[in-house]
Amino acid sequence: MAQGTLTVLTGPSGVGKGTLVKLLRERHPNLYLSVSATTRSPREGEIDGQDYFFVSRDRFAAMVEAGDLLEWAEFAGNCYGTPRQTIVERLDRGEHVLLEIELEGARQVKNTFPEALRVFVLPPSLDELERRLRSRGQDAEAAIERRLSRAREEVAAAAEFDRQIVNDDLEAALSKLETLMFPISVLPEPASVD
Repeated sequence: MAQGTLTVLTGPSGVGKGTLVKLLRERHPNLYLSVSATTRSPREGEIDGQDYFFVSRDRFAAMVEAGDLLEWAEFAGNCYGTPRQTIVERLDRGEHVLLEIELEGARQVKNTFPEALRVFVLPPSLDELERRLRSRGQDAEAAIERRLSRAREEVAAAAEFDRQIVNDDLEAALSKLETLMFPISVLPEPASVD
């Protein structure tokens, strides 16, 4: 059985990663989206083991110490990480695996899985990203400013990734991502007719 493929998707908050992933999974239901462990509390409607593995700080620290996480980072006062065992098992079964993670985690995965395809999703502009963040109506002004400051740092790191996709047109960005993740095999040349 062929080894599976690992794709790492990252980009700033508000760039549309979640929407791209949702649409990608609708089109490719066999794609495995990694479920991260986190120390933050569940939000309304979130399900343990489906949205995240909600763990205590002590449990998270023990996972880090034991090497049970493929990558991890602290973001906005909470820890997030990718459980290693499930990823390795899925890849060994020949599955397509997708990680939607933060910049620091994506950098760590490069060291562990250098063969992973690393894709950075860019906004059309920082002004458009700010418009998107504000239109969500989820964050206070201070939080939006923090996200925009972080976005500037993240966008500056885009060249570290194998590929960059500008999410200015959702369908076009999705198509580019699909082409990168699921390339069409090269067909043999048809036999010549004499």
